[in-house]
Amino acid sequence: MYYNDQTTIFLDGQWLKAGEARASLYSQSMHYGSGVFEGIRSYATAEGTSIFKAEAHYERLIDSAYKMHMPCDYTVSQLVDWTYELLERNGLKDAYIRPLLYLGENMSLQKVSTSHLFICAWEWGRYLGDNLLNVMVSSYERPNPRAVPVSAKVTGHYTNSILATTEAKGKGFDEALLLDENGSVAEGSGANFFFEKDGELFTPPLGNILPGITRATVFELAAQMGIKVNEAYFSPHMVKGADGAFFTGTAAEIAGIEFLDGSPFRLPWKKTIGYRIAQHYQQLVRKTLPKTLINA
Repeated sequence: MYYNDQTTIFLDGQWLKAGEARASLYSQSMHYGSGVFEGIRSYATAEGTSIFKAEAHYERLIDSAYKMHMPCDYTVSQLVDWTYELLERNGLKDAYIRPLLYLGENMSLQKVSTSHLFICAWEWGRYLGDNLLNVMVSSYERPNPRAVPVSAKVTGHYTNSILATTEAKGKGFDEALLLDENGSVAEGSGANFFFEKDGELFTPPLGNILPGITRATVFELAAQMGIKVNEAYFSPHMVKGADGAFFTGTAAEIAGIEFLDGSPFRLPWKKTIGYRIAQHYQQLVRKTLPKTLINA
């Protein structure tokens, strides 16, 4: 699914076939989950292959490495250039791109002096699919920001996501919605969350959530469309019965939600702000957004 005999990957400055790449089993990241990564998408456009917000993603990767005390001597410009070359070498246009920064050999719980950069890409559909989602409030909480840097995209944090998703699917749901340590809505297992009420959008503030690139794009699109976005803490009870809701993320893009804990949202998805934003998002990433919005 992710690679074949012809797939080329980038590893520590070298271009290798995926099957030839080697990583140490003694890596601190392997044993303790202390790596950082990004999820990025490229799109086929009339102007050629375009990586959406590549600079923003790599700025976040470097920031995540800093917060995890990981060596990272690469510049955003280098990372972007290597990623475009990766796509070209693999003949990819519509692709999902995964840069991973992982640590060298170290069995202790101390800072590691070496790190490795791996970048790969493959064709991957929307992570949460194309159908409206049936979501449950998870029994698992989002990690406490006083315990780990939740604003960093850390490999080990996603054990929490896997547990929440496994629980949800085991109970017949499509996805999970996690709360923070105070019982307020935080985010999905791998996506930020918005809900709509009375023509306005609501989303949790930064602090207990990952600062999503797609989340920021929704703010931009909403401003251009004249839609107010409120950052606020709210309970799941406030969400149920609202006009609509959706997840946002690079892998998921804009994913509409039909039910939360079995409670339907009031408006049909195609009548919601979320649906309109989803349409504009697709136009934006493929560079076909109407000029009235581009210039707004």
